[in-house]
Amino acid sequence: MLYDDFYVKSLIQTIEDWPKPGISFRDITPIFSDPKGMRMVVDAYVHRYMASDITHIACIDARGFLIAAVLAYELQKPLILIRKKGKLPGKTISQKYALEYGEAELEIQQGAVKSGDQVLLFDDLIATGGTLFAAIELLTSQGANIKEVAAIIDLPDLGGSQKLIDSNVSVFSLCAYDGD
Repeated sequence: MLYDDFYVKSLIQTIEDWPKPGISFRDITPIFSDPKGMRMVVDAYVHRYMASDITHIACIDARGFLIAAVLAYELQKPLILIRKKGKLPGKTISQKYALEYGEAELEIQQGAVKSGDQVLLFDDLIATGGTLFAAIELLTSQGANIKEVAAIIDLPDLGGSQKLIDSNVSVFSLCAYDGD
């Protein structure tokens, strides 16, 4: 089944003023209840990365887990979870970052990646880039190389994807929305 940008975008809902006033939240959860849309999204990533030299797929809590887990299964790659503080057992390292609507902290288990690992970093959305830069710091501090950042949605007007590109990080998204 071919990827259809219009079809996938028709599934994404915009929730105004959530999680706080002034934010237009792009909700990807309807994709998961639409088998055709889910297949299109997963297949688009499988086809993009099936011949790549990535060794691991890392994903960010929580919506990023949903597609990345299927992608890791399809590509037969280890899945690395990057979670909100306090959600991972064992020894972890953490990184604070700013959101467009607050501050948060991410964690990864020590030893989840090592020097030489080629990582695809997946999240549902690229906004200001704060979450992704925190995840990149967690992965690279353990020696991993970020091959690409992938997301379903890019909000280019918020500048995150351009900041990543300016930092020599390759970026791929399935669709983009003007504005925030």
